[in-house]
Amino acid sequence: MIELYEIYKVYKMGNEDVYALNNVTLKILKNEFVAILGPSGSGKSTLMNIIGCLDTPTSGTYLLEGKEVNKLSDNQLAEIRNSKIGFIFQQFNLIPQLTALENVELPLIYKGVKKSERHKLAKEALEKVGLSNRLNHRPKQLSGGQQQRVAIARALVTNPSVILADEPTGNLDSKSGSEIMQIFKQLYNQGCTIVLITHDISIASYAKRIVKIHDGKIVEDCKIA
Repeated sequence: MIELYEIYKVYKMGNEDVYALNNVTLKILKNEFVAILGPSGSGKSTLMNIIGCLDTPTSGTYLLEGKEVNKLSDNQLAEIRNSKIGFIFQQFNLIPQLTALENVELPLIYKGVKKSERHKLAKEALEKVGLSNRLNHRPKQLSGGQQQRVAIARALVTNPSVILADEPTGNLDSKSGSEIMQIFKQLYNQGCTIVLITHDISIASYAKRIVKIHDGKIVEDCKIA
């Protein structure tokens, strides 16, 4: 599914090279639930951006479903982001003027899906996250946990190959955060591939595998029974 080989990401700071990622090799299989765990500045966000095709490595090889991402055009990368990867962010990134249903429909509009089919798929995605009774509510009418559920539904609606979640509980209280992580567990049990980026070991422990990163290097990779 996801194969990274000898990935480097290097930034120039004056005359000095700063290694955000330093020789990272990582494989994530289909239907794995993997947490990438590290403190601020460890390189986990840079790694997420490369996995999500939001950034490219300085050197190394990235294969997504067997396709070498490094060689793709900007348009091809945009298509992968819209169809192969479902993004979930800490800030929810919902459009305030749109209802929950309309927010979830957005990726389908970009794909050119007709209106009746968009409605159907968006409703199904919201039902999966327990929001069938909030279809016409706007973000300000929803709690933080409900807004994140809308964001999860939006990520699911295109049936992506991988769900990429960046600190998805960072703006939530502990109860709402636990509820969101239970949704991720359910999605994993339904066959989703999930990559979770976090600094919090208690959140990482929901995953089935934890990859620890520090100073741009993978320092530990362990499966959880």
